Amino acid sequence: MGGNPHNSSGMPPFILTGLPGLEASQHWMFLLLGPLYTVSIVGNALILFIVKEEQSLHQPMYYFLSLLSINDLGVSFSTLPTVLVTYCFHLKKISFDSCMAQMFFIHFFSFMESGILLAMSFDRYVAICNPLRYATVLTDSRVVRMGLSVIIRSFCVVFPLPFLLKRLPFCKPNILSHAYCLHPDLIRLPCGDITVNNIFGLFIVISTFGLDSALILLSYVLIMRSVLAIASQEERLKTLNTCVSHMCAVLVFYVPMVGVSMAARYGRHAPEYVHTFLSLIYLFVPPMLNPVIYSIKTKEIRRRLCKLLLRTKF
Repeated sequence: MGGNPHNSSGMPPFILTGLPGLEASQHWMFLLLGPLYTVSIVGNALILFIVKEEQSLHQPMYYFLSLLSINDLGVSFSTLPTVLVTYCFHLKKISFDSCMAQMFFIHFFSFMESGILLAMSFDRYVAICNPLRYATVLTDSRVVRMGLSVIIRSFCVVFPLPFLLKRLPFCKPNILSHAYCLHPDLIRLPCGDITVNNIFGLFIVISTFGLDSALILLSYVLIMRSVLAIASQEERLKTLNTCVSHMCAVLVFYVPMVGVSMAARYGRHAPEYVHTFLSLIYLFVPPMLNPVIYSIKTKEIRRRLCKLLLRTKF
């Protein structure tokens, strides 16, 4: 499966993989993934609709939540085409350029999610530590600028990846480990020198996920210090309750990511389907759980959702 490394039209296609070792039963996998996609797409679309319609939700915290919902829809739609054709129709071939495009969007939305969670932690920090300045610090224009900076940063760090891969010779069988294209998976396939790709990959992970998680942790240290200064136990719990949804969203995003990276580094002898399941959790669980978490924990969203469901029912 060789190809001319400098001509993308001459590049060999990639072969997508469903569940290694479980090929005979993998068509049942979409019975699990189908509902996950449905909950993710319908849930995030409902969040966007409720925030748009509910006047009381027109404030920075919910603008960031809307951006998170748009991002989660992006994650779902990035993986849906190849997951659908791999598990349901057993069509496993994907062209080089299509694979590069899918890889770009999956990683773009992944880096964006990290940036949005950081922006949301800043929102919670200002709301709890400087409540009197909240309206003046988080103005609509500043929220827009923060959102745009997250989008631009994500685009800038992911944009070079396809070009760095295109310059390499692909001369091994181009069989991927998943039903979608991920950079850590693709980087194993070239037979040229991948030092630049590895260094750049490490740099963008540290400068985005590493920096974001450190700043989110710092914001919560400052929030906890501020909360502990509150005399009343009831007030402390009430204040902390405003952060529960965001804390859950952070854990739901970062814990599977750490699991995937640990398995890639230390679980080389684990069965291949273990890596596949971990990557599925990383890509499918956050977009599905985020709208569920915010619907359960946010009173205004919950009330509007109940009203919407009851109106539909009758």
